[in-house]
Amino acid sequence: MSDFSVPGILPCQSIEALIAAGAISSATAWEPDQVQPASLDLRLGGKAWRVRASFLPRHGTVRERLEEVAMHALDLGPGAVLERGCVYIAELQEALKLPKGISARANPKSSTGRVDVFVRVITDHGHAFDDVDEGYAGPLYMEIAPQTFSVLVRTGTRLNQLRLKSGVPERLRTESVGVDLTGEIAGYRGRRHAPVVDLDNIEGHDPRDFWEPLVPRDGKLLLDPGEFYILASKQAVEIPVMEAAEMTPIDPSVGEFRVHYAGFFDPGFGTDEQHGKGSKGVLEVRSHETPFILEDGQTVARLVYEPLTERPTRLYGDLGSHYQRQGLKLSKHFRIWGA
Repeated sequence: MSDFSVPGILPCQSIEALIAAGAISSATAWEPDQVQPASLDLRLGGKAWRVRASFLPRHGTVRERLEEVAMHALDLGPGAVLERGCVYIAELQEALKLPKGISARANPKSSTGRVDVFVRVITDHGHAFDDVDEGYAGPLYMEIAPQTFSVLVRTGTRLNQLRLKSGVPERLRTESVGVDLTGEIAGYRGRRHAPVVDLDNIEGHDPRDFWEPLVPRDGKLLLDPGEFYILASKQAVEIPVMEAAEMTPIDPSVGEFRVHYAGFFDPGFGTDEQHGKGSKGVLEVRSHETPFILEDGQTVARLVYEPLTERPTRLYGDLGSHYQRQGLKLSKHFRIWGA
């Protein structure tokens, strides 16, 4: 097994070593592209439950809490529509038996965040969403809450990803991210009464049915409460090959909005080595209770960079990517605007 004494995020070869050692297992065969340069894609299992409220298990298992809050079960095998405004808990195919010193953190995949589907991992006896304690042994579940669009999912659909970590790095570097409100189209706003998005149908949806293009005025954009926006970062984003990054919301005192549900950036994103120079970060923005005027260049998020324990044997884009060299871009489920 790989040496896990160095603190940092584990690269793909260390994740594969954990799989080989049985520390990460799956109910079905692994897929060739499931292990990313610094993360592992997680897949939906065969069953989900519509629940009346979100919860953290804390002093029990997820299954025990489901007995209290589940309304009805859904068979994901043939596919099931998850309605916007509802909350679901789904079993995942992957399970963990982490060795001492190894913890994990989950995050929605880029394509999930860009269709405004809020997802979070839950573990048995868990005290926080998306954080998997050091040495955790047990199943994984996902809370799914579609916000703008109802979505069609099925067994095997990938909605989020898992990062494995060794220890705690001594120092993390951060970088502010501003918003770009220039150009003929500065962003998109989700339509409230849109069709269902099939999350396994790539480039199979007409974006005009789901999105309204936005034209800014004098570099400003008014965010309406409860609406969902796709915007782009002002600056290019580059993730060095020996680091991974997570985009995190800024202090709410500078603006009543949330940015970026899907925050993981793998090593190699936006680098010249991977032919991605100039790639922008796409921002998933939702305003809260108060209308807010966003200005061009305004800081809206931060990138937090963490070191890898060693250079990954694969970099972002090696397995194919829909988002390398991206500018303002909708999720991979939609055709190019006007095509």
